[in-house]
Amino acid sequence: MIAAQPIRVLVVDDHTLFRRGLISLLAGDARFQVVAEAGDANEAHQRAAQTQPDVILLDNHMPGVNGVDALAGFKASAPQARVLMLTVSEDERDLAAALRGGSCGYLLKTMDSEMLASAIQRTMAGESVVSPEMTSKLVNAFQTGQGTATPPPPTVDTDPIHTLSPREREILALIAKGASNKELARELNIAEATVKIHVQHILRKLNLSSRVQAAVYLAGRQG
Repeated sequence: MIAAQPIRVLVVDDHTLFRRGLISLLAGDARFQVVAEAGDANEAHQRAAQTQPDVILLDNHMPGVNGVDALAGFKASAPQARVLMLTVSEDERDLAAALRGGSCGYLLKTMDSEMLASAIQRTMAGESVVSPEMTSKLVNAFQTGQGTATPPPPTVDTDPIHTLSPREREILALIAKGASNKELARELNIAEATVKIHVQHILRKLNLSSRVQAAVYLAGRQG
């Protein structure tokens, strides 16, 4: 069996200690290969053009050009790369701007290493990934018209939400508030594995592919 090729990553952050720590973390995981690093947007565009990474981990607040303003440049320098914002900012305006600008996800630096690894892999699989803490802010940005990156679900003759059980509707409402599977399990006093099954059923019934889309779906109905 041929081993899967590692995901090639470009790390962009102006804080040297954080950047080097992140590189060291990824270098110790066979699933990833750090092909370049950069401390600002201009250098990042050059490194992206030279290495053509699969994924770009991009800080937002950097000297000179902010991460969200640098997104357009990556479309030219590395058009196949998928960009993940990795930032300390929990501002929903930054979140909306990042998604509107073409970022495939918005992650907080407080997340643990395995969650980051999972997010990178999910991004490569075509998913949009947002830190659980930011999900409710994404919904709020959608409701107030700040964010347009995630489209509302398609119109159908019969609203599929009526196919959800009472428990599934309860879980959907908590997802829209940003609850993780672990938090859902604790709130509802059920096993985390059971929560995962419910979430899978909800996404299938609503014809959605991610928790983010589920949250936006509910926001669209309530808005």
